Amino acid sequence: MNETLRATRFSILDRALIPRGGDAAGTLRDTVRFAREAEALGYHRFWVAEHHSVPGIAGSAPTVLAAAVAGATSRIRVGTGGVMLPNHRPLVVAEQFGVLESLHPGRIDMGLGRSVGFTGGVRRALGHDRRDAEEFGERIRELLGYFSGEQAVHPGVHAVPGEGLRVPAFVLATGSGADIAAEHGLALVIALFGGEERTRAAIARYRENFRPSALWPRPYVAVAANVAVAETAEEAERLHLSEAYSTAYSRTHGDFPPLLPPGDVLALDLSERERALLEESMAGRIAGTERDVEKILTGLVERTAADEVLVNLSTHSRADQLDSYRRLARVAGLASS
Repeated sequence: MNETLRATRFSILDRALIPRGGDAAGTLRDTVRFAREAEALGYHRFWVAEHHSVPGIAGSAPTVLAAAVAGATSRIRVGTGGVMLPNHRPLVVAEQFGVLESLHPGRIDMGLGRSVGFTGGVRRALGHDRRDAEEFGERIRELLGYFSGEQAVHPGVHAVPGEGLRVPAFVLATGSGADIAAEHGLALVIALFGGEERTRAAIARYRENFRPSALWPRPYVAVAANVAVAETAEEAERLHLSEAYSTAYSRTHGDFPPLLPPGDVLALDLSERERALLEESMAGRIAGTERDVEKILTGLVERTAADEVLVNLSTHSRADQLDSYRRLARVAGLASS
């Protein structure tokens, strides 16, 4: 029994990526079904994400999808990874999460990001621009104030429901996100992008500068990672190819396409630049057998002192995806695995 991993929470981020041959409606229904399976396996949280005007991604309205997930489950925590706060008014976000928490008390998480629309056209359609991301800290302060009843930006304005409710808030770290999480006393979700050394430095800075809050009396770190587990290491690597290729494609075409089966990705006649981008997208992803992944994740948790691991795996086959999560549940020693 691996005591390090058993002492660590394991959760899931599902981005509702559309497989080739599928559609948005089917993908969203699959996400809700998958949440029930994740709950049965013993995962701690199930989060959904926000993307706008992306042909290969159905997850555009995270609080709406979170409501469907919460309604279809009974125990697992449900939240967003995350709501992109620059795209929304804090009052509306507070009211949405107030509704979720009122309907599903004690099960809702509020993950907050600072990204804006991917293209200028999307940003104009949303009515926001890159400058809104610079106000992320101020918007978090206003948002939290609607729950505490102490926001001063719009005196006399209240979130109903929302005010007086306790909804744990997390900051998705990009750029100065770790510093903002520390300043506001919120939990930190941080990915391994940019290398583990850079990630560990940001975590150390977050812990050093953390200011206790009513929501989080001590620092809390969730490390986000792309993880695939299969019978062989080669099979696990193949599971990452679908999303890695769509990510690489978006770098050269400005468009994230539906997920291809791994075999189709391997059969593509890629240019040298496309192959380099695919290899770059595959870098940092964790893949292997159960024994391999146990060793990798144990080292990661010990080096980062993470409280939680937030796992993402998006591949063409939902059956392959679920098999990987079942294997990971055994690795993590989850109660229902």
